Amino acid sequence: MATALVASLLLSGGAGVNLLLVAVPATLAGAFAARAAGRRLRPWTLVWAVGGAALLLVPVLSDAGWPTFLAIVTALGLTGYALHGGRGWPSMLFGPVGLFDSLGTGMAWTWRGVRERAGGSQGRWGPVLRTVLVAAGLLVVFGGLFAAADAAFADLLGSLLPDISLDQAPWRFLCFLLGLFGAMAVARTAAAPLRWDRLSFGQGRARGRLEWALPLVVLNLLFAAFNAIQLAVLFGGYDKVLSQTGLTYAEYARQGFWQLLMATLLTLVVIGLALRWAPRGDVRDTRLVRAVLGTLCVLTLVVVASALRRMDLYVDAYGLTRLRISVATMEIWLGVAILLIMASGIWGARLLPRALAVSAAGFVLAFGLIQPDALIAQQNVDRYERLGKIDVRYLSGLSTDAVPALDRLRGAQRDCALRDIAERLDDEGDVSWYATSLSESRARDILAARPVSRFASCGDPTRDEEYDPDADPYSTYDPYAP
Repeated sequence: MATALVASLLLSGGAGVNLLLVAVPATLAGAFAARAAGRRLRPWTLVWAVGGAALLLVPVLSDAGWPTFLAIVTALGLTGYALHGGRGWPSMLFGPVGLFDSLGTGMAWTWRGVRERAGGSQGRWGPVLRTVLVAAGLLVVFGGLFAAADAAFADLLGSLLPDISLDQAPWRFLCFLLGLFGAMAVARTAAAPLRWDRLSFGQGRARGRLEWALPLVVLNLLFAAFNAIQLAVLFGGYDKVLSQTGLTYAEYARQGFWQLLMATLLTLVVIGLALRWAPRGDVRDTRLVRAVLGTLCVLTLVVVASALRRMDLYVDAYGLTRLRISVATMEIWLGVAILLIMASGIWGARLLPRALAVSAAGFVLAFGLIQPDALIAQQNVDRYERLGKIDVRYLSGLSTDAVPALDRLRGAQRDCALRDIAERLDDEGDVSWYATSLSESRARDILAARPVSRFASCGDPTRDEEYDPDADPYSTYDPYAP
């Protein structure tokens, strides 16, 4: 009930510290239910719980919606890990989904428990209810009198308390139900979790050495040839390659990243299938598996480095965007995943599922904390100061995280970049302290100190028309051409 009440009062108008405030009573519900069921707090449970709480700091600090969405979804996944426990692949794959299984059963389970607890304690509920009603009545009466007597106290009270109005009643009722059923699901899962690790998946039938090893050896040779060319380009320079291929600098940078990203993803699939069908008879088989797959992992790391180098050239030519920073971050995580797979081949794979889950959650947390919109704005402003090209129409669609960097622009460029952001903040009006982020508060202060002109002309001739080749991937524009 506490979770439901807090959710109905605070989950409106945006995301901020209100998510943490709602998570506190829900976490306590799970902790009490687990203790009543005889479950002990394990170190990994604490790791998942602390990680989930850390992810909920992202909406407190950042205003961008996409990192916030990723952080909230990942926090729900870590909650599933904390409640279910487990260490194997089934727990890591199905643990987050198992929390939703308790949404229906949690209500019946809670109702049975309430009836059993209330069976012999009817006489205790009357005094408790009267005490709560008397306290609430005193707060309402004297709080209203003090607010009417002093305007400063009224403003303080209004900023601390949520605005309860009839037009928000349907939304608040929905948040009430969300908090109620969510807390019951958490408590139900903590008391009787699904043991996903009891699921067993049979290993694939081991193939002959030649049948599985030869295709991988051929693939390793292909990777080695590609990486040799990449190293030759790296040390020999791009001019020779561009002259031989007829590509522009920007085309070469754009051409390969997406293919290399797909190659990295497919390599992980190949490694998984190879481990399933590789022979496991004796020590020689184990050594052969490690040698072939280890070589493939090392060569794949070179592909990852080449893809990131292509993205660096891409960003240098056209600027940083949300899509580019997102896929570059994903490519970096894939490289980390390959390193973890290599480590598991040396020291054992017992911790590999948890290690991959921790690394993924860590990347989501870091991605939110670096505030990608702010990084995008900073890189593009730096690029404008260096090359004189900028797309203010794209930058104006960023969140308030970008305001400090965009504030470095001057004249019409600044007005055009910040105008839409300022209008969005004006349309939102005053937002409650619990439903706003630090970035939004900082942006409001900046725009209040240096207001944006509403009459500036935004038809800037220095706009880079090929700034966003994601919409036109076959553009031939080369900013480095004479």
